[in-house]
Amino acid sequence: MSKKKESQQDQFESVENALSKTEHYIEENQKSLTIIVAAIIIIVGGYLGYKRFVESPKENEAKSQMWMAEQYFARDSFNLALNGDGNYLGFLDIVDEYSITKSANLAYYYSGISYLRLGQYENAIEYLKQFESDDKMIAPIAYGAIGDAYVELGNYKDALVFYTKAVNKSENEFTTPIYLMKVAFVHKQNGDFEKALEAYKRIEKDFPDTAEGRQISKYIAQVEVLIQK
Repeated sequence: MSKKKESQQDQFESVENALSKTEHYIEENQKSLTIIVAAIIIIVGGYLGYKRFVESPKENEAKSQMWMAEQYFARDSFNLALNGDGNYLGFLDIVDEYSITKSANLAYYYSGISYLRLGQYENAIEYLKQFESDDKMIAPIAYGAIGDAYVELGNYKDALVFYTKAVNKSENEFTTPIYLMKVAFVHKQNGDFEKALEAYKRIEKDFPDTAEGRQISKYIAQVEVLIQK
């Protein structure tokens, strides 16, 4: 037999041995493999079933319940928005009864803003901190509202933290200059006029065509006078 034929035969024997070992492993572990595969099928099927038969109906139900609370919120009827009117649920009930839904997450935001407008600042902070969003407008506003609540409580340290988060979350011409102004306000309250000036200068440089940018020169002049004292 030539070396080439011997080499081919060796390769065939190696493949056969490998297949035999695989078959033997499957035979020996057939029960375990069957259980694993079944478990995967159950998990995937359970997840899809949950999404279709539990989460989706809950989401639709939450939306149908929450629309009236949103109407009250738009009319500044914040107590009714929070607590409901007897026929429709308020935001607080949506949070409790539909916790797995996107509507419940949004209800945290509405609840926090409602409490802020009612002057219940601790509750505003509690609910707004539980709201989660990557929206370029809403997320900075939520952070900024927490900052507003801390300012009302006289807690400038935490107010600055959340105003800064509002500035950095998403740079845009609507929210960023607003919260830069609030960052500067807190720095002024803390007597840190240099940092207040930095915030004003950033508005002047990056957002000159905004409402804040068009009047920023007077704020810069005021804080420069304070720095020179």
